Amino acid sequence: MSKIFDTAKKAGLDGFMLALLAMIFLAWLWPYPGMKESPVPLSDISSVAVSIIFFFYGLRLSPEKLGAGLVNWKLHVMVHLSTFILFPLLALAFRPLFNSDDSQTLWLAIFFLTALPSTVSSSVIMVSIAKGNVPAAIFNASISSLIGVFITPLWMGLVMDASSGQASQGHFDLLSVVGKLSLQVLLPVCAGIALNKRWGHFAEQHKKYIRYFDQSSILLIVYTSFCESFGEHLFSSLGLKEIVFLGIGMLTLFFGIYFLLTFISNLLHFNHEDRVTAVFCGSKKSLVQGAVMSKVLFPGAQAGLMLLPIMIYHALQLIAASIIAQRMAARLDEDEARLIH
Repeated sequence: MSKIFDTAKKAGLDGFMLALLAMIFLAWLWPYPGMKESPVPLSDISSVAVSIIFFFYGLRLSPEKLGAGLVNWKLHVMVHLSTFILFPLLALAFRPLFNSDDSQTLWLAIFFLTALPSTVSSSVIMVSIAKGNVPAAIFNASISSLIGVFITPLWMGLVMDASSGQASQGHFDLLSVVGKLSLQVLLPVCAGIALNKRWGHFAEQHKKYIRYFDQSSILLIVYTSFCESFGEHLFSSLGLKEIVFLGIGMLTLFFGIYFLLTFISNLLHFNHEDRVTAVFCGSKKSLVQGAVMSKVLFPGAQAGLMLLPIMIYHALQLIAASIIAQRMAARLDEDEARLIH
């Protein structure tokens, strides 16, 4: 059990998750500093911090790391089809179950989760622990973040324009959203990659402190998002029962995708390393990208509610994935020991 907790801690499931809960509680208790009426522009500060996050991410991402994972195209196609096609289609299939106005808003938040790119750091960590194809994991997780700048807004635009509730608020401006995300995410990443040879070693040496900065920025985004939501009483329709059912739904979604990817990997005759990479990279969703995109896609009070499913999914995916990764590694060690004897 201690190994599982150590793995989860490495992947980010430690004091950071408690801090996220603390930010939500603080936003409920004291929402004014994070609202538009506040004299302190916390939302603008968090936007600048996000661009710095992705600059440092690009700074640590060398072209060589990306190039090392280019060869295995079947694996890459499978991961990205799962991330950007399979997840959203599953959410669309369950949409008829959400038939009231309040439940439609919750469904939109769930769909936002399914349209997000895969997470980077925890995917690579889990693949490494389970003895998978690490270069391919780095490639897929990195490319997923870049593709998400375009695919996630496209999915949200299609759904929000088709929704009568959203249509009353005006047409979804896809080009504007993609432009904002490109400036805030894509441009800093590209700048970081371009400067990798010169400053990449600095980012690697100080990755611990960069991670603290990343987490602090996400905490600020979560706080400001929930301040607006609590200020507008958007959570009044959600009780403990709804939160519990949402958690069960998120866990079911993770394991449904995980087992489906395992089945497809076996059909395609993937070896152990590629199968591990497929199931971990293809079943993860990024809280960082969710926090960033919620600010652009849902400016105002709705952003906090849109973040609720991804926050729950983020915590549950780390717990479940850490257990699975440990078991995979242990099973592989047992098989190797059996072959030796």
